[in-house]
Amino acid sequence: MSSTIYLEGGGDSHEGRIRCQKGFRKLLERCGYAGRMPKLVACGGRGAAFDDFKIALANARKGDFVALWIDSEDPMVDVEATWEHLKARDGWDRPKDATNEQVLLMTTCMETLIVADRATLTDHYGADLQESGLPSLHDLEGRPRDAIQKALIQATRNCSNAYTKGKRSFEVLAELDPATLIKYLASFARIRRILDTSLRA
Repeated sequence: MSSTIYLEGGGDSHEGRIRCQKGFRKLLERCGYAGRMPKLVACGGRGAAFDDFKIALANARKGDFVALWIDSEDPMVDVEATWEHLKARDGWDRPKDATNEQVLLMTTCMETLIVADRATLTDHYGADLQESGLPSLHDLEGRPRDAIQKALIQATRNCSNAYTKGKRSFEVLAELDPATLIKYLASFARIRRILDTSLRA
């Protein structure tokens, strides 16, 4: 049996997609999945990831784990109701036989994960990080993605490695502490729970 996760991220370039895959792979290794790592496929945009997921799902064998890991884009009323959220926001219909557990949503975006881990941010960016410019850790998942992204860019603007989408975003992702993410983000705790059950050694 196989495990494959289709990722949003990496843009249109081969290099960008490789960086995306590496960032998520290192995060999953930090979660303890090194011996049962799924195949990670960076697809660029969220629509492309959904299309690739649907094709893989239609061709999956019994027992295979096929998942879609993307941004929720907007806050969620219920982090478990993934297909309901995607239908309301994107107009996406749940593929036949797909379950809510096959959709791993970052609420509201990948930057929410990064902003949640202040210790890693401080280590990564150093003394020039303006932590006071970051949003409160309270109800991070309820904040608009644009506000999270702008705050992160603003807080790192004086750093030599200021935050940008792409190479630098996946470098930070790879360094995040899963325990911290679980503490502050219900959506990440959900992802861990699903992967603990679905990934087989």
